[in-house]
Amino acid sequence: MSKELDGKIAVITGAASGIGLAATKALAAAGATVVMVDRNKGALDKLVGEIPGRTIAQVTDLLDPESCAAMVPEIIEKAGQIDILYCNAGTYIGGDLVDTDAATIDRMLNLNVNAVIKNVHAVLPHMIERGTGDIVVTSSLAGHAAIKHEPVYSASKWAMTCFTQTTRRQVNKHGIRVSQVSPGPVISALLDDWPKEQLQAAKDAGALIEPSEVADAVMFILTRPRNVTIHDILVLPTNVDA
Repeated sequence: MSKELDGKIAVITGAASGIGLAATKALAAAGATVVMVDRNKGALDKLVGEIPGRTIAQVTDLLDPESCAAMVPEIIEKAGQIDILYCNAGTYIGGDLVDTDAATIDRMLNLNVNAVIKNVHAVLPHMIERGTGDIVVTSSLAGHAAIKHEPVYSASKWAMTCFTQTTRRQVNKHGIRVSQVSPGPVISALLDDWPKEQLQAAKDAGALIEPSEVADAVMFILTRPRNVTIHDILVLPTNVDA
């Protein structure tokens, strides 16, 4: 396999499971050194020893303001530089808005929106100084459609779609590409909130995709020539409309 990302330092949040783990494996296989960011130290310690290629554990709780603020400086100290920041960590709320609570809403918006904006804000001076960099954000099909059974989640992903598209226009003059990947339903812990019958029906109908299929899209984004920026890739199960 070609090592298209040889010499690159990639940071992936939410790297201990799901899309983040699949992306870690893909980028490491392509030659990148991957800094795996997650709050689950035990999972990171285990995975760093198992994944082929070079990986570095970074224990960060993105919901803790001090831990979140320390992430980028700590990674630069460990790895020397950041070439790729993949803001992937997120959570999900489905169902009727009236049935959730304020604390759950706060947690989701802080992780899906605020932490992403803060991570990008923190890394930009470093990338601007170096005159290069790639930032990728996991958005969602829900960032493009008003999905009635997930108003809070959809709102967070609409926010990310706006954020990536506007930030890119500010920083592309510095050699920094900002992109997003927008998956449909993915087989991951984010769907634990789905009613069991809905999840099973989606599986039976072929309306779910694997995390590795999203990671393939991220690899496509990162391996384009520098004169090409992929604004967004929608990655959907073929039968998502069934």
